[in-house]
Amino acid sequence: MPGTWMEKNERLETAKMKTRKYILFGVMVLSCLVASLGQESKKSSYLPVVPNEEFSNMMSRMKMEKPAVMKRQMNLLQERYDLRNDSATNITMTRGKPIQRGIRVKLAPGTSWDKLAAMTPDEIRDGNLFPQGFLPLPHPNHMEGGMVFPQFEIDEIKKQEGRDLTRFDLDFDLPDHFLPEFPAPIFLTTRPDLGDVSQGKLVTMDNYFELFDGILNPKQLEGLRLLVTPFPQQQFNETSDRRSARPSRGVACFDCHANGHANGSTHLVGDIRPQEYRHRLDTPSLRGVNIQRLFGSQRALKSVEDFTEFEQRGAYFDGDPVIATKKGANILERGSQVQFMGEFQELLDFPPAPKLDIFGKLNPEKASAVELRGQAIFFGKAQCAVCHPPPYYTDNSMHNLHAERFFNARVINGMVASAEGPIKTFPLRGIKDSPPYFHDGRLLTLEDTVEYFNLISGTRLSAEEKADLVAFLYTL
Repeated sequence: MPGTWMEKNERLETAKMKTRKYILFGVMVLSCLVASLGQESKKSSYLPVVPNEEFSNMMSRMKMEKPAVMKRQMNLLQERYDLRNDSATNITMTRGKPIQRGIRVKLAPGTSWDKLAAMTPDEIRDGNLFPQGFLPLPHPNHMEGGMVFPQFEIDEIKKQEGRDLTRFDLDFDLPDHFLPEFPAPIFLTTRPDLGDVSQGKLVTMDNYFELFDGILNPKQLEGLRLLVTPFPQQQFNETSDRRSARPSRGVACFDCHANGHANGSTHLVGDIRPQEYRHRLDTPSLRGVNIQRLFGSQRALKSVEDFTEFEQRGAYFDGDPVIATKKGANILERGSQVQFMGEFQELLDFPPAPKLDIFGKLNPEKASAVELRGQAIFFGKAQCAVCHPPPYYTDNSMHNLHAERFFNARVINGMVASAEGPIKTFPLRGIKDSPPYFHDGRLLTLEDTVEYFNLISGTRLSAEEKADLVAFLYTL
């Protein structure tokens, strides 16, 4: 019957349409799977927003992996450096911590510093003779990254605030005797008559008001309050992809820049992708911020206010604003809060240098013959003053040392060591208080630093000239 035929035809067409839909749906699912697999293998600038592993499982796994991770890093340090505690006899940091002496970077068997200095960059590269300690230094766990604090900082913050900066997945790597004194003294450009205003204490939320009320104006005091206030950070926050056992209020600016100086805390710069090309960052001192015009080792931000705002909005989260939104970005108000924080930072002065005159050079009546010879080398044969002119010993510029001339690119504990590009010139005033040296902390002593630049710049200083130069650097 016609009606029956029409019904059969309609049923057939309906079945065909359903089949087409199922096929189309299957193609779409397959396309999504292919795209997903492609994205997983492709390098991305963004971090994964949603973890694919339960927090308890992730923490257990990383705790189990931690011994092997730290052993790998400590083996690297032992291969590169002489890590013994051997301090100078007649020189200390400002508050009395002993300064480590001597060259700690190890040489390849059969070579010497004089032999290396006489070779061309090509000869050093082709012979694989560039000292390992002169190569970029990886993060304790480079592919993981994130802020890592020395134990003395962790202990004091826990004591004062009950806040725990311990990571369950890794520890800080460099021995304490190669780090700045703790807590560091604080000198103010506005009140040099007071000397060290820290009273030997680590400035935190617990004590900042009692230490600085009556010394700072209300704006500066509020700026300091914000600098010691913990805010969410990539590894220390309340989400399930943190690296602290318990949810955390976060990290304060002064957790790394302890007392406005430095404590050796390390991180990876937020500017570079992919992960293996990111540079380790040795937290720089905030002393002398008022005379600096570039901020960030390579970012070249033009004001401390720019730097302060950028850190809160992005760098705390590895430069990823998507993650910052998820974990609780602290959006500071530029016209007041950022300005207040910047105003306090610009009060932080260098430590006294009693042997320097008003022009930043040695007073001949106060300096020794060795120190005066070192100054002559600094301004002469060594050419240090080209980038580090007095009185603050910075040119507020950036320079590319092209260290990659001396070695073939390689992977070191998950980090690619290759060309690094231009790096800002850090001030040398107060340099004895700021080990380790270079932007990633690869140079443990001033003697290491002099050897590095002697090789990189080709100045061929004698052993006596190097020793004199180090003696001069101690006076700054």
